[in-house]
This record gives sequence, C-alpha cells and structure tokens, in this order.
Amino acid sequence: MTTGERESSIKRFLRRIAASDAELEAEDLQRGSAESGCTPARSCGRGQLVTVTGRLRTVVYTPRTNLPTLEADLFDGTDVVTLVWLGRRHIAGIEPGRMLTVRGRVAMRDDRKVIYNPYYELETPR
Repeated sequence: MTTGERESSIKRFLRRIAASDAELEAEDLQRGSAESGCTPARSCGRGQLVTVTGRLRTVVYTPRTNLPTLEADLFDGTDVVTLVWLGRRHIAGIEPGRMLTVRGRVAMRDDRKVIYNPYYELETPR
C-alpha cells in the first residue's frame, strides 16, 4: 500500500467515525443505487422515464373527495421522489423503511419530483 492509499484509507475511516447515522445511510443508499445502475433521484428531470431505487421514508393515505391516493417518499441518498398511486388506499409491502425499485415518468408537483402509478419491485432485506 502506497502512502497516498494509506492516507486515503485513514481519511475514509475517520469520516465514517465522525459521520451521522443519516449521512452513513445516505452513502449506503447512493452506493446501492449506483451498483444497480439506477438513475440518481437528483438527476431525474421532468418527462424522463427513469428507474430509481431507495428506501421509503413515509407512506400516507390521502383521502380526497374525487380520488383517494397513496403517497410515499422514496429516498435514494441524493434526493426524494414522491410516488403517487391514484385510487389506492393500501398496497401490501408499501411501508416506511422498505427498499423499493420503481420505474416511471417523472412529473413535477409543487417543485417536487413525482412519479404517478409507478411500476415497483419490493427489494428483499439485505
């Protein structure tokens, strides 16, 4: 191991010791997203057909007079994409903390990235 590699290894070690749990989780999610070949959420733009993988932060049923919706925030370590299933009150397996890979077209709603009725795959826990 060269001196430069050793210094780099020490810096990574010290960074991991000093980092918060949220920072470490974000790094792990980013690494997993990159390994799977998915699009980072921060790179998603309006109209793009994307595949994003991450962890569900929140899942909320929103009763509306015309059309109920199930909404979930998917975090991949770089940004959040809101997933909206129209006409759904509950979907088995869609719960906070669950790992998920979704595909769909990105829309913007109130300056937030949204995918309506995404195709999804529940990931098995690591």
